[in-house]
Amino acid sequence: MSDSDQVEMATEGSPDTTRAGFAWPEIDRRSFLRRTALTGVAAGSVSTILAACGSSASSGGGSGGAASVFGSKKSYKFVFVNHVTTNPFFTPTQYGAADACKLLGCSYQWTGSESSNVSQMVNAINSAVTGGADGIAVALIDLHAFNAPIEAAIKAGIPVVAYNADALGNARLAYIGQDLFKAGEEMGKRIVAAVGSGDVGLFIATPGSANLQPRIEGAEKAIKASGKPITAHAVATGAAVTAEQSAIEAWYLGHKSAKGMYAVDGGSTESLAKVMQKLGLAAKGVKAGGFDLTEQTQKLLQEGNIEFTIDQQPYLQGFLPIMQLYMYKVSGTLTGLAETDTGLKFLDKTTVAPYVKTKSRYEGTSSAVAAIA
Repeated sequence: MSDSDQVEMATEGSPDTTRAGFAWPEIDRRSFLRRTALTGVAAGSVSTILAACGSSASSGGGSGGAASVFGSKKSYKFVFVNHVTTNPFFTPTQYGAADACKLLGCSYQWTGSESSNVSQMVNAINSAVTGGADGIAVALIDLHAFNAPIEAAIKAGIPVVAYNADALGNARLAYIGQDLFKAGEEMGKRIVAAVGSGDVGLFIATPGSANLQPRIEGAEKAIKASGKPITAHAVATGAAVTAEQSAIEAWYLGHKSAKGMYAVDGGSTESLAKVMQKLGLAAKGVKAGGFDLTEQTQKLLQEGNIEFTIDQQPYLQGFLPIMQLYMYKVSGTLTGLAETDTGLKFLDKTTVAPYVKTKSRYEGTSSAVAAIA
C-alpha cells in the first residue's frame, strides 16, 4: 500500500460528503462530554475522557441513515477489550470507533485492563458475552489465554475480531492492524543501513506481549540476516510511560559506545526521542527511530532527534472493527469480515510536517470533527 493510499484511507472518515453521496452527521461535542460526565469520568482532558476503562460511547442518531442503507433498525452494542485502556495511543482508536458508531447508529464500550493484565482482559470478554454484546473486538496480546473465551463467544453467536495485536491459531474471525513482524523487519533493515556495526539498543515496553514482541523479533531477524557486525540488545522499559525514559537513559549511560537506539512501541519511542534530545545524541552520531505518533514524538522527530517513526493508523483500528462487525451482523454473517493491514508508513523529519501542523481526530490530537483541507 502506498503512502498516498494510506493518507486517503485515514481521511475517508472525515465528516464530508461520502462517495455514496450522503453527508456524515456532525458530532455534538457538548453532548458527548455531557454523556461521558454521566458515567463518572472527570472531563479534565479528552484523552482521560476517552480512555477511561469501561466507559461507553453512544451513537448520536445515525440509525435512520443506516437503516435506509442496510434495512436494520437495531442499535447494535459492541465491546472493545484493550490491554492499556488509558494509553494515549488509543485515543484515535476510540475516536474511530465513536465515529463509526455515529455513522451506523450503534454503540460501543471501551474496557479491558490499564496494565496489560491478561486475566482482566479475559474477564472483560466473559462479561461482554454474558452481557449479550453483539460483537467484540480484542487486542490479542497473549498467544493462548484468549483462545477459550473467544471460542465461547463465537459459539454463543457473538462475532469476535482482533485489532492491534493478533494470535496465530485463535478463532477470531478477522484481524485489523499492522503486520507487526513485517514492520519489525523493515525497521531492522533501516537499522542495518544506518548503523552498519556496533551495539544497538532495542527498547520494548512489555517483552513477550503479542502486540510488540513480533516487532522486536522481526528487527532482530533483519539484523542477523544482514551479516553485519551489529550486536542488538533487547531492553525492557516497562508498561508505565513515566518510567520508560529513565530506563532508556540508564541503558545508554551504561553503553555510551552504542551506535543506535530504537523502540518498538509508542511510549518507548517518545521516551527515546526525549533522551536523544536531553543528551544531544543525534549530534554525536547516535541513530534512532521507533513507532507511533504521539504529539511529542512528532515534534521531536521534526527537530531531528530521531530519524523516523512508523505510523500504523490507530484511528482505523477503531473505525474498521465497528464497520466489519456491523456488516457481519446486518448481512446475516454473509459479508463484512476482512483481514486488514492498517499499514507500515515510515515518516521522517520532512514527511511528519503535516502531522505536526494539523490537529485531528485521526491522530488523537484534537476532538474536533473537521475535514482536513
